[in-house]
Amino acid sequence: MTDTDTRLQPRKKGLTRRQKRSLSRGIQYAVFVAAVIAFALAADWDRLQNQFAQADIARQMFPEVITLALKNTVLYTVTGFAVGLALGMLIALMRLSSVGPYRWLAGVYIEIFRGLPALLIFIFIGVAVPLAFPGTEIIGGTYGKVALALGLVAAAYMAETIRAGIQAVPKGQMEAARSLGFSPARAMVSVIIPQAFRIILPPLTNELVLLFKDSSLVLFLGVTLEERELSKYGRDLASTTANSTPILVAGLCYLLITVPLGFVVRRMEAKAQEAVK
Repeated sequence: MTDTDTRLQPRKKGLTRRQKRSLSRGIQYAVFVAAVIAFALAADWDRLQNQFAQADIARQMFPEVITLALKNTVLYTVTGFAVGLALGMLIALMRLSSVGPYRWLAGVYIEIFRGLPALLIFIFIGVAVPLAFPGTEIIGGTYGKVALALGLVAAAYMAETIRAGIQAVPKGQMEAARSLGFSPARAMVSVIIPQAFRIILPPLTNELVLLFKDSSLVLFLGVTLEERELSKYGRDLASTTANSTPILVAGLCYLLITVPLGFVVRRMEAKAQEAVK
C-alpha cells in the first residue's frame, strides 16, 4: 500500500472533548437519579411521617417556637457575634503590632481557641469560671455567658480574617493618609479598617451563620424554660411528645435564617469578584 493510499483512507473519528464531557455528565446524572430512586423505594415513608411529620404536634409549637426559641437563638447569635467581632478586632491589631509581646499573646490566643472544640469553651464558661471565681456572676446571666462563650470562639477566627483583610489593603492607602497628616492610629481607624471590612464582609457573614448553629450548645449551660433556644426547645418537646416532629420543625427554623444568609454571602462574593475584574 502506497503513502497516497494511506492518506486517502478515512480516519477513525473519536469523541470530541465536549462530547466526552457531556457523556461523563450524563452518566453522573443517571447515577444520581438512580441513587435517589433507590433511596425513595427503600425508605419506609409511613414510619418517617409518623415520627417526623405530625401536623398536630407541629401546630402546637407555634407561635412559641418563633417568639421564644427562634428569638433566643437570634439574640444569642447576635450578641456572640458582637463580642467576637470586638475581641477579634483587638486581637487582629495585636497580631499586627510591632510590639513583640502583643503579637505573641494574640498568636497564643488564636491557636488555643481555634484548636479547642466550642463545646469545651461552653463547659469552661459554665463550670470552670464559677469554680475559679466564687461569687462572680457574668453580666447578663445566661445571655452573657452565651455571648462570652460564642465570642471567645468566634474571635479567634475573626481575628485572622480581619488581619488578612487589613493586610490586603494596598500599602499606598496608609502612606496617602499619613501624607495628609493622619496619625498611624487615625489612619488605621479612618482609612484602612473601613476598606478591610469591605473585603472581609463575606467571610464575616459566613462566620455569623456558623455562630447561629453553634448557639445550640447553650443547653450545656443549663437554661430556664424562657431561655431555651431552638435545639433545646425541640429536644424538650420531642421528649414530652415521644415524637421527633419538634426536632424537624426546629431544623426548619434554623434554615429560615441560614439559607437567606448563605444567599447573601454568595451575592457579596459575586459582587467582590466583579469588582476585582
